[in-house]
Amino acid sequence: MTEPSGETAPEAAKPTEDAQEAAAEARPPAPAEAPAASEEPTAADADEAPGAAEEPGAAEEPDAIEESDASEGPAPSEGPDAAEDPEATDEPGASAGTGDAEEPEAGGEPEAGGEPEAGGEAAAGSGGAGTTDATDATDATDATELSDAQAELAAQRELRARIEARKAEKEGTVASGAKLSGTAADLLAAVRAVEGGAASGSTFYESPEPAPRRPSPEAAPAATVRPPAPERASAPAPGTTAAVREVLAKGGAPEALADQVAAALGENAAAALSEDPWQLLAVPGVRPEQADGFARALLGAACGPGDPRRTVALTVWLLERAALQGHTALEIQAVRAGLAGHGVPDPEEAVETAVSEAAVLVFQEEETAEPESDEDEEPAEEPAQPAAEVPASPVLLGLDRYALAEESLADGLARLVKTATAQPWEGSELERAAGEHGLVLHTGGEASRAEPVALAEAARARGLRTLVAVHSDAGRHALGDAGAAAVTVGGLLSGAAGPARDEDGAFALDLLVVLDAPQLDVETAALLVESLPDGCRLVLSGDPEVLGAPGAGRVFTDALAARVCPRIASRLPDPGPLGELVSGIGVGELNQVEAPGKEVVIVPVRDAGEAVHRTVQLVADSVPRAIGVPSEQTQVVTVGHGGSAGTRALNAALKQRLNPGPGRFGGYDPGDRVAYAPAPGRTVTGTVLSADAEGLRLRCGDEGVLVPKERVEATLRHGWALTAHQAAGTRWPAVVVVLPGDAAGGLSRPWVYTAFGRAERHLSVVHGVDQALARAVAEGVAPERTTRLRPLLEALLATPED
Repeated sequence: MTEPSGETAPEAAKPTEDAQEAAAEARPPAPAEAPAASEEPTAADADEAPGAAEEPGAAEEPDAIEESDASEGPAPSEGPDAAEDPEATDEPGASAGTGDAEEPEAGGEPEAGGEPEAGGEAAAGSGGAGTTDATDATDATDATELSDAQAELAAQRELRARIEARKAEKEGTVASGAKLSGTAADLLAAVRAVEGGAASGSTFYESPEPAPRRPSPEAAPAATVRPPAPERASAPAPGTTAAVREVLAKGGAPEALADQVAAALGENAAAALSEDPWQLLAVPGVRPEQADGFARALLGAACGPGDPRRTVALTVWLLERAALQGHTALEIQAVRAGLAGHGVPDPEEAVETAVSEAAVLVFQEEETAEPESDEDEEPAEEPAQPAAEVPASPVLLGLDRYALAEESLADGLARLVKTATAQPWEGSELERAAGEHGLVLHTGGEASRAEPVALAEAARARGLRTLVAVHSDAGRHALGDAGAAAVTVGGLLSGAAGPARDEDGAFALDLLVVLDAPQLDVETAALLVESLPDGCRLVLSGDPEVLGAPGAGRVFTDALAARVCPRIASRLPDPGPLGELVSGIGVGELNQVEAPGKEVVIVPVRDAGEAVHRTVQLVADSVPRAIGVPSEQTQVVTVGHGGSAGTRALNAALKQRLNPGPGRFGGYDPGDRVAYAPAPGRTVTGTVLSADAEGLRLRCGDEGVLVPKERVEATLRHGWALTAHQAAGTRWPAVVVVLPGDAAGGLSRPWVYTAFGRAERHLSVVHGVDQALARAVAEGVAPERTTRLRPLLEALLATPED
């Protein structure tokens, strides 16, 4: 299977514009550099190639596509961008092609042109600046309505406590690190000291007294909708924020960061920041050089590049950035290289310090032992040849939250496999496998989604409590009549939809079918699996060729690679020219396809301005007129957020044409299409309805959503144009894919496969990358993510014959 690139779907919460302005104005004393929550663009360099590109589909445009004299160039764009597609990065320790942690912007500057001749040079440029939120959040406690994000986080906190209690009942996690030596053994000894109580540890090693598991109720409704939990998310106390503001001012840092620092560091944030200024790195968007400037202003000559406080904070920061790129751990050499790149004089000692203080964990998966020979066997007459040495497993460093999630997920999947009772189910290959096993993996394209849905219907006919979960509301609606009984994974975990839970937090289910499984990150998957009762069957279904989860981990890929359960590959092909095109891309071939109904149209462009102009023309005029798909059902997909043809520039131009307005509600007007990120790694699309004193009101699918005014800047952006990661798991009647010339280096086969596969009826490709598109499809395999789930599953479930 092709591994996802690590691009993150919803853009990570971007710091407020006030913080950015304050960062530009404030300067710490002496040589200190004031930290700011600033964005970190990493535009992909253009890989120019001579010659015309091989174009996937009919090389004609719709009849209605005509040259327009009106300029549709990019206008200043909206503000908040949540996490981003890390298509390109220069960060040490990350795989090539992954992006920045906070806002890694893959390039958005295309080679463009309106004539059939491909080619031209990439035009340099950048997206517009963000607008300012008109509604300042002066008192967060005035809000009387609980937001969806707060309800979901509150429900997940309660569920996490139950999960930790249940994990305490387990005999133990997978043994790890038994064959370390040298420095790695010293690191592991430090970890064991923390576990044994000889050193202070994190709550990763603490769990409440376990409660006995109760049997699941005999019956429960398949989709009982309930209101979210009434618990309110806690906000920093005003006194805490005021104290933090004083410390920030003393160090020359923007006082606008006070709320974020208080939220990240808790009640004693001011004292913690005074003692360890590098804890400022816990705030998204703060760079090491900015934290260094803040520390020099506070500590003067008492700090240096090898200060243990600095090296520990940098180690954690590197792993947090890696997690945003999809990694749950990093090889120890990569972490040391990252530390060296930030001026740490002794990276090896720095890592040892971070491990000894329980800031990070060290792992090395045990090698599979060779089977012992039978004692009764006669010794061989000739001396055995020395076996070839097997390379030792790499030593990995990781954060406790992802270590807990991966071990919890592996334990939960093993529990489902071992507690399921085999039953002889008649029917398709998938049905027979689900009857015999507790865990089944199903792969295939869009058409294959019908197979697990049919399995769920057959299971209900057998009297089993069955539920289908999908990634997004759009995916639920795509199931037709069957979608009425389906829920989203987010809604299921938050308690907004789905069956009731018992006192241990387990769902009343006999079979759970999860579609769009590649979009599951490790923490979401762990919560989901730990919520299933013993004996429940789990079917994970999805297309292994699409871009992976926006969060850390590669659950579906690792489960497939572990080979510890049945894997059923669908034989249903995706129909029509679009299905033929996407299927070819999946095997590395960019084929010409017959498109008599203009299902696929190529629009060659020469420069960035032309790319934006033609994109707006397609969405607003050509596709509605020539294809019959209205603008509101057409989605633009591009490589990144930055650049002169990224999402910001495209959204500004599309708003100007489709819904012009002054942006009087924090940069938004009623009717604006938006992308809303209620939590990191989760993006939903919607439309602005209105605004009031409480915040901005949206329509997302069938639900009304209130975004509190203090959250608008961080969680909302315009949504006419999305990245491929944001679009994954959702399809639209028509899609316009924009390939700017300078984004050629960020293209990969999974990216192209995902972007082109979002179209149901029509695909237009605004093509400015020449031969780079064909090369990306043939050779552009996305970088691997470093994870631990596969060896954990193999250790728990592998059989001797495996």
